[in-house]
Amino acid sequence: MADLQVKIAGIAFENPLIAASGTFGFGREYQEFYPLSTLGGISCKGITLQERPGNPPPRIAETPSGMLNSVGLQNPGVDHFIEEDLPWLKQQGTVVIANIAGNTQQDYCRMAEKLSESDVDMVELNISCPNVKHGGVAFGTSCASVEEITVAVRKYCRKPLIVKLSPNVADIGEIAAAAEAGGADAISLINTLTGMRIDIRTRRPILRNNTGGLSGPAVFPVAVRMVWQAAQRVKVPVIGLGGISTWQDAVEMLLAGASALQIGTVLFTDPYAPIKILDGLNRYLDENHIASVTELTGAVCAY
Repeated sequence: MADLQVKIAGIAFENPLIAASGTFGFGREYQEFYPLSTLGGISCKGITLQERPGNPPPRIAETPSGMLNSVGLQNPGVDHFIEEDLPWLKQQGTVVIANIAGNTQQDYCRMAEKLSESDVDMVELNISCPNVKHGGVAFGTSCASVEEITVAVRKYCRKPLIVKLSPNVADIGEIAAAAEAGGADAISLINTLTGMRIDIRTRRPILRNNTGGLSGPAVFPVAVRMVWQAAQRVKVPVIGLGGISTWQDAVEMLLAGASALQIGTVLFTDPYAPIKILDGLNRYLDENHIASVTELTGAVCAY
């Protein structure tokens, strides 16, 4: 069998599959299906400085080949995560990544400082959140704000820092380069695309929040394109995500330039998807006489 181990920012993963933030909770439900050590890592549900109840329902809507969500970062807060969830996660034999979200630079920095004193393996910075001090525009939508928030958090974060990029931008390559310039050890992309559905009977948006994040197979071609563009611009590792559902998707994303992968929405319809993806990836590597999965990263043949 081929070697499935990958290394991201000095952290060793047994395989390149990571459960994506927001789809896996803190892992407790999924460990009833299989040992969490089956996964290379877990990016935990996004946490904020204080506990958040999330948005009022309805906050999930089906779409063709995907879903919209406006859950609103419902979570117990960073202190609860460190005290109650992290000790259990550290016993599961997989890399633990804390995904952090905030509305001010100070929120992010305080969480990074707290997590740096914990046993978490890595921190993933979700910069798709609205910056309340700058008119509610997301931190991740301009090069200047991306670099600024990354520089600020980097000062407090003593763990390897992943910056998770928003796809709702004009030039993802420029955004990726700004995150790298700010001190990111790795980048992950894509976060959800902004979408909307309307109930034609009531003429109201289906989501109470009006708009939500689009994820699932529908966004996969966009994710592949953006991962490829980002990988051309940065030297730090790229973690690819967005609509990966099969082992063929996984191979494609690796070829585009990803060093590791996050699996998200497919977990809602098939919790065993990571196992199926790993089995298929193993077969592909063996059938093509590839010794290590790392050989696939960025191996797309340009015309």
